[in-house]
Amino acid sequence: MALIILMIIYLAFISLGLPDSLLGAAWPVMQLDFGAPLETAGLLFMTIAGGTIISSLISGKVLKRFGTGRVTFVSVFMTAIALLGFYFAPSVVWLVVCAIPLGLGAGAVDTGLNDYVAANYKAHHMSWLHCFWGVGATLGPIIMAQYISEGNVWRNGYFVISAIQFVLVLILLFTLPIWNKVKNKSNTPFNKISLDSIVEEDVKEVSPFQIKGVKLALATFLFYCGVEATVGLWGSSFLVNVKGLSAASAAQWVSFYYAGITVGRFITGFITFKMTNRTLIRSGQIIALAGAIILLLPLPSLFSLVGFIIIGLGLAPIFPCMLHETPSRFGKQHSQSIMGYQMALAYTGTTFMPPLLGFISSHSTIGIFPVCMILLAAAMLLCSEKLNQILKKKSLANRKDITKVC
Repeated sequence: MALIILMIIYLAFISLGLPDSLLGAAWPVMQLDFGAPLETAGLLFMTIAGGTIISSLISGKVLKRFGTGRVTFVSVFMTAIALLGFYFAPSVVWLVVCAIPLGLGAGAVDTGLNDYVAANYKAHHMSWLHCFWGVGATLGPIIMAQYISEGNVWRNGYFVISAIQFVLVLILLFTLPIWNKVKNKSNTPFNKISLDSIVEEDVKEVSPFQIKGVKLALATFLFYCGVEATVGLWGSSFLVNVKGLSAASAAQWVSFYYAGITVGRFITGFITFKMTNRTLIRSGQIIALAGAIILLLPLPSLFSLVGFIIIGLGLAPIFPCMLHETPSRFGKQHSQSIMGYQMALAYTGTTFMPPLLGFISSHSTIGIFPVCMILLAAAMLLCSEKLNQILKKKSLANRKDITKVC
């Protein structure tokens, strides 16, 4: 039963990834069809992410009341309907309307599944889980590029992705009874005196925001998703308007960026057996920063592809490793609540960073894209390192407490 649930979770994350990369890949063509300004993509992205933030914040209560299986089923159904709405949309207003359920459908299931895996599976499963998100995010631009190259028919790309989502809806519908039969199991012996137990005892009576390091963790998620989403949304526009690529070629190049994330997370799953989450997070942030710097350098267009791939590889371990660290960083007592806050802040980065770049670019040039990526990646690295310092001090203090107990 547990294996079946894990497979369903993997499929659900493919469905989460498929829509995430579609808008950025299709926007150069959609913009012409609707006669919309460049920054309209930022408005749509903000609407989607805004819905996700709302559903992430209320996910704790929703998941406790209805269960992870039902929430996942309803959420995927909402995204399938929303994507079908994009296919039929006659105007930008309808795109905005459809963007609302698309965002709402992602937040609760994202939080619920991440917390479920962080609490019940080892680090490599979290990396592979988000690898499957990368599979969806990589397939999205590839499918869209195929239909764009055949005559700029971006609507057919949305129709195909919607159909894939409806297939997953059926799978979830028929497997709903299984979720009720699977119970969470703790991997920690009841009588074991551990660092986590000391930490949980200390934070039992306080708000999650009062726990040292939580705010820095939230800021790291904010900047991480700022980088990931901005590259996905504006990467094609940068390649088309600055590097002179065709819309179809730009969409394919962006798919390599998502492929870098996907392959990187698959490899990370194996590396977690030898390296800690903290080391992987730091290494990934440095690599992503290096990729952003390559985009800024006055090099031939081919190096832009290299830069996108390097950014993708760098981003690969960061998000899943940070999520998996949540229970050990802040204790299982507040894990689900903090997970929801982290997802909300992550989507806040998704909501505001890409539209902000779109607004600035519309009044200047999309050529500022690499500079913004460098600034966001650097801010993410600084917040993460500051958090590591706080956690190191907390760990030393807790070890002294354990010594006293023993």
